[in-house]
Amino acid sequence: MTDERPDSRTDPDDPEFMADRAPSRADGGAPTAPGALHGPGPDKRPRPEGRRTDLGIRVEGEAESEHPPRRAVVSAVVDHEPGVLSDVSGLFSRRQFNIESLTVGPTADEDYARITLVVEEPDPGIEQVKKQLETLLSVREVRELEESAVERETALVEVRAEDPDAVRTAARTTGGEVVDTSPGTMTVSVTGPTDRVDAAIERLAEFGIREVARTGATALSRGETPTTEWPRPAREEDAADGSRPEHDTEN
Repeated sequence: MTDERPDSRTDPDDPEFMADRAPSRADGGAPTAPGALHGPGPDKRPRPEGRRTDLGIRVEGEAESEHPPRRAVVSAVVDHEPGVLSDVSGLFSRRQFNIESLTVGPTADEDYARITLVVEEPDPGIEQVKKQLETLLSVREVRELEESAVERETALVEVRAEDPDAVRTAARTTGGEVVDTSPGTMTVSVTGPTDRVDAAIERLAEFGIREVARTGATALSRGETPTTEWPRPAREEDAADGSRPEHDTEN
């Protein structure tokens, strides 16, 4: 049968049209808008237990307050080839992870590079960082380092030099050295753990900082504990004849 009602009857302001309609979704009945899906109202829909963090990660039965942000150092071995750093930085940019610093450089094996990533996130976010890294084809291994890891960073701090002797004294007391001088400025190089670099910059700020450049932290596990198992060490017979160690091609 053809509906002979005029088009005006579809107007929500038409009381006759609204009277003909079924109960609203909010009342547990049919939807009010034409073409809308049938089903229970929002307050009657089932909801999963737990909640999501700001990263969209479901935390079953736990409140987000149970996962305060913490600083983590993650080391990843990647293929030493063009575009790898762009892939990694783009990955974290799209997912809005809170990355403090990212450094990259070659390893003892020229075919591979090591990325050191410092991230400050709740535990679920740190796990996501590692899992997302492992999805990249160029990444060979990912591992979070212990707090005892050997960590170093370098900063170049250019300050005003109205009192050059005082700047030199401050540089020495913070473990730094003056690497450049001019009639009006001096540049101090400081290397050490991140907190030491922070303290040195704070100390040098009394002279008036003009510019700062920091490398970001790089780190290795302490002692004989390997930072990562990749690249794998050469076998003794390979080392004897100078041949390169074999590596798996699977990621």
